[in-house]
Amino acid sequence: MAHHHDPQAGNSAVAEPSIAFTNVGKVLFPATGFTKGDLLQYYQRIAPVMIHHLEGRPVTVKRCPDGVNAETFYEKRCPAKRPDWVTTAKIASAHHGVIEFCVVDHLATLLWQANRAAIEFHPYLYRAEDEDAPTQVVFDLDPGPERTVIDCCAVALRMRDLLNGMRLTACIKTSGGKGLHIGVPVRGATFAETKAFAHQVASTMARNDPAGITDIMAKTQRTGRIFIDWSQNDHGKTTACAYTVRVLDEPWVSTPVAWTEIEEALKKKRPNLLRFEPAQVVKRVDELGDLQAPMIHHLQKLPKIAGIS
Repeated sequence: MAHHHDPQAGNSAVAEPSIAFTNVGKVLFPATGFTKGDLLQYYQRIAPVMIHHLEGRPVTVKRCPDGVNAETFYEKRCPAKRPDWVTTAKIASAHHGVIEFCVVDHLATLLWQANRAAIEFHPYLYRAEDEDAPTQVVFDLDPGPERTVIDCCAVALRMRDLLNGMRLTACIKTSGGKGLHIGVPVRGATFAETKAFAHQVASTMARNDPAGITDIMAKTQRTGRIFIDWSQNDHGKTTACAYTVRVLDEPWVSTPVAWTEIEEALKKKRPNLLRFEPAQVVKRVDELGDLQAPMIHHLQKLPKIAGIS
């Protein structure tokens, strides 16, 4: 199948820079034959929604130059050899001094990265112009041994209800793997506040269901439980972007879903209702729009911590 890429597609306002795509026939996912051309085509089509979740943020990418079965690595530093139109942000890090990150703020940068076999995109929780202003609280629901994404659904719905009780709207997406990611869009909070809030929510839920939930990272705590990872609410941590392809055997996508879909998967006990490949995700966005849009537009004030019980 021949792939034709038109970087201008869907962006008539500005002429995008042109990119020379290389090795588009290279297979990145041997299990399914998904190629770099397929990856480029997916990111081109999903860019109109995905860019909103990346723009303004430093980003770490996970690259697989020889496919997902070969060596893969995370890349923080924006490469010195980069097109002059790539936006960057200089961020001081505790361990590495000042790092110049790439910022993916338009289609061309997304496709340039994908052409470098950057498969996963992990933005930071803040925009570069205000490093101590997280725009979201994130919870990663990770099923331990003997647990599945269906168990995560039950926990996610309880967390939604707990947050709704605090008048907070939450969004949910699949991790692309076995877990679920819950995000609460916020404004006017520091990382100290979002992390304390996330910890309190997670420990409240673990206290209410000690047999089924843990908020402790230790592997020994995880068997038969869902681990609610609250620790990612930190200046130095990233989170998998909505719509990113994940580095797994097959090109599953971290896909925004509706809460009704979580309820349905739980009711039917069918994990495959929450697994989406790139073509399905593009079709979903055509039909449903960006289910993760509240993460950008619906910024909420966090309640005072004491209000959680």
